[in-house]
Amino acid sequence: MATQKLYAGAKLREMRTRLGLTQKAFADKLAVSLPYLNQMENNHRPVSAAVVLALAQEFGLDVTELTVGESERLVSDMKEALADPVFAAASPPLADLRLAASNAPALARAFLDLHRAYRQTHERLASLDEALGREDAALRPSPWEEVRDFFHYCDNYIDAVDRAAEHFMTGPKGRRDVVAAVREALERRGITLHFTDAPAMRRYDPQARRLDMSSRVAGPTQRFQLLHQVALITQNDLFDATLDLARFQTPEARDIAKIGLANYFAGACLLPYRAFLAAAQETRHDLERLADLFGASIEQVAHRLSTLQRPGAKGIPFFFVRVDQAGTITKRHSATRLQFARFGGACPLWNVHRAFETPGRFLRQLAETPDGVRYLCLARDVSKPGGAFHIPTRRYAIGLGCEVQHADALVYADGLDLKGRFEPIGISCRICERADCHQRSVPPLGRRLRVDPDRRDVLPYEIAP
Repeated sequence: MATQKLYAGAKLREMRTRLGLTQKAFADKLAVSLPYLNQMENNHRPVSAAVVLALAQEFGLDVTELTVGESERLVSDMKEALADPVFAAASPPLADLRLAASNAPALARAFLDLHRAYRQTHERLASLDEALGREDAALRPSPWEEVRDFFHYCDNYIDAVDRAAEHFMTGPKGRRDVVAAVREALERRGITLHFTDAPAMRRYDPQARRLDMSSRVAGPTQRFQLLHQVALITQNDLFDATLDLARFQTPEARDIAKIGLANYFAGACLLPYRAFLAAAQETRHDLERLADLFGASIEQVAHRLSTLQRPGAKGIPFFFVRVDQAGTITKRHSATRLQFARFGGACPLWNVHRAFETPGRFLRQLAETPDGVRYLCLARDVSKPGGAFHIPTRRYAIGLGCEVQHADALVYADGLDLKGRFEPIGISCRICERADCHQRSVPPLGRRLRVDPDRRDVLPYEIAP
């Protein structure tokens, strides 16, 4: 597979502006000519290895910041949007999409917002009874979608919140006990903590200064919910400052995002960044060992691994996804080149869907996406009991994975032939380029079909080149 050239013009311009340097001064520090720097900043030339080395030596840049980030996500999202039949003409080449994402990210995001507004309008017109009953509805993303994209484009890492959580859980003798830290924080504010047999997991009464926590829920969930409530009480100013920068379009989106930040704080307290990163490296990312060490659930550990993107102290770039039994993606994040579809479910050939068939077991898969990138994928079912006979159990499956060059750092790679066969997977059927997939559920958008009534293969049509 050919090595992909590195174009990072927007990142170079952003760094130079932040340092307050002219192009000439920046070029001198990088030991390149002024025209060469200008060409790199405008993505007319790739960033050379010598320049990457100079950036690390002169400015302490974590070079992994140049490789995977907002640009790759924008390219993936634009590619999916352009597969919509409304774009009748041929889709722009991948090189053009990369240039747009690197040189004009604001324009790329505006295009995605426009396509999303079109898609929502189309769905409303398809259901006239709903559309006529909501004449004043603005063409804006749903609050849930807006918050999802906020975390997605933040690389699912909020530095200020992450560091605040790490500070909260660090005492004079190192990492503090979660319940003790929670009790101390609540007592300082005159709030009493009570464990009850109530079905509601958590209930806080600000007037009575009382926090009730259900004793029915599992330990990791109980600790997470306690930290979530403490976050809302103690970190409100930090959350509001973060949300002010996000500029959400609706109060509902802001409220949902605050819940997301409280969840982020809780997860970062349970699994403090530096201690968790060190343990992950020592255990070779063994999810069960990490769950035992930190008193967390398998899902919490897997999700946290995908957020280890602190500049200067990054972990392995992971993707993380959670799906329900219908295949709907309920959580998603990727620090890898694999980007999940914004609409619909995941590829049916992916092992995450088989996890429901083998409860309590980890499934391993060596997979290759249509762009030729190879991954080690891990999947497991997770159940969330209701705590009583009449309360239903929620069932999900989680997927975690990394590019295969990092596989040796994972215990789950042991015994696998990393040079053997890799299963072909896609992103989702509507944008997958594979013409011979036996599990294809719908034709790919933007591709012409040939239908021969006298011939039937696995699919009732052929995908034209």
